[in-house]
Amino acid sequence: MKIAVLSTNPKLYSTKRLVEAIRTHGHEALVINHALCHVMIEEEKPVILYKNKPVEGIDAIIPRIGASVTDYGCAVVRQFEMMKVFTTVKSQAIMRSRNKLRSLQILSKAGVQIPKTVFANQTKDIESLIHLVGGPPVIIKLLEGTQGVGVVLAESETAAKSTIEAFYGLKTNVLIQEYIAESKGADIRAFVVGNKIVAAMKRQGKAGDFRSNLHRGGKATPILLTPQEEKAALQAARALGVRVAGVDMILSNRGPMIMEVNSSPGLEGIENCTGVNVADLIVSFIEEKIPADENDTIGV
Repeated sequence: MKIAVLSTNPKLYSTKRLVEAIRTHGHEALVINHALCHVMIEEEKPVILYKNKPVEGIDAIIPRIGASVTDYGCAVVRQFEMMKVFTTVKSQAIMRSRNKLRSLQILSKAGVQIPKTVFANQTKDIESLIHLVGGPPVIIKLLEGTQGVGVVLAESETAAKSTIEAFYGLKTNVLIQEYIAESKGADIRAFVVGNKIVAAMKRQGKAGDFRSNLHRGGKATPILLTPQEEKAALQAARALGVRVAGVDMILSNRGPMIMEVNSSPGLEGIENCTGVNVADLIVSFIEEKIPADENDTIGV
């Protein structure tokens, strides 16, 4: 098979590991910078041009779409779908997972436990929003953001009001979310491939930072999920249609709560922490799904 990794940087750890795994399985690997692709649209003949040449003969793609190019990257993934190329994550699933409001709405409808969240359009009654989620303190989030960027902990009503007003002043709407104090700055990343949890780690934020992201200095340790945690992670990934996912959850007094489903999860942290060859399992997933004639509509 010829398998393409859609990535803007072939030197990234995740990109290199996927290319290595593809070749280890005896397949042809190539890296395509989706930001440099041209999408040709004409009747019954979808085409992708890369370096001014049609992209042909691709059996499967592994999208690694960065947040800064979500819309364009998804347009390229969608074009591959129209060309009947298998993708580990469909374009609609990427779009769902990237918008925090949309993903929380879908998770809520699916019965997945999430922190209480409120969203309003430039309202002046900010105090009511803060108290609707049981605060202060409260978490304030941009609708799109990764690796802990665009997430603020406001510990007082004054701080929360000032932060929200500042975002509103920039014509930016935000989510206001309840603060789960008992999580103590820790979360769990469960890595999903297909219908299985293949690896999991606990991430603890550095001293003084409520965010546990490894990119922000958090520390990781491998863990085994409880049945309740495993069920929550799989339910969340399936609800959003993300078949290769990093599912982030925090532990509360009410049980595990899903924070986010990442559709382009990094491999470095999870592989180095757990020792699991996640890249190899992603390629195995492609091998298993393609012969099955992929009739499911998850993520469409």
